[in-house]
Formats: sequence, C-alpha cells, structure tokens
Amino acid sequence: MPDKTWFAVRTCVANHEPKPWGPHDLEPGQVDYEERITIWRAIDFDAAIAMAEAEAERYVEDLGGEVLPLTQAYALAMKPANGVEVFSLIRRSGLTTEDYLDRHFAMGTERQHRADV
Repeated sequence: MPDKTWFAVRTCVANHEPKPWGPHDLEPGQVDYEERITIWRAIDFDAAIAMAEAEAERYVEDLGGEVLPLTQAYALAMKPANGVEVFSLIRRSGLTTEDYLDRHFAMGTERQHRADV
C-alpha cells in the first residue's frame, strides 16, 4: 500500500437562502460564498479531492446551500502542526498590490472580524 500524504483541499459553497445559523440577513439576490479548506490523509490528489468533495456534499446536506464546481488541492510538505503551510495558491498578475488585494480578497463584502493584535 502506498504511503499516504496530508493534503489541504479548498472547496466553495454558496448559500442562497437565509438560515437560523447563517446567513440570516441575506437580501433578495444576495449569496454568501464560503471558501473551506479541509485536510485529508490520502494516497494522491484524486483521493483527497474525492474525500473533500464528499464531505462538502454532506456539509450542504446538513446546513443547506450548494457545492460549487471548484476544488483545489495542495500536498503538505510536512505533517500538520503549528506553523505548517496547509494551502498555497500562486496567481500571476499585472495588478498593483492594492488592486490585487481589492480584486481577490478585500472587496468589502467579506463576513469577517479584525483581530486585535
């Protein structure tokens, strides 16, 4: 049996309707998109992706929503522990740093809180 590797797999879920556990304040036409990264011990990328996609389907069965057709996987170089990189995605772009962050990460509609550091 081949050695298993740890993989981080990114899936995306869309929530179209208000739910008691969230999103509870959606306005008509709004959708909450949730990016999830889960880790899996598998023999290869395909196996890790299959496990993550199956888990995402169970997740939406329990909470509602739909799994989007985007799955990305990353093989961890080390076992999970404090400080180990669990996901990496590199994009090549001609955008300035500010424009890049505005386009891909800080659009102003994220449901997040700033940590007091």
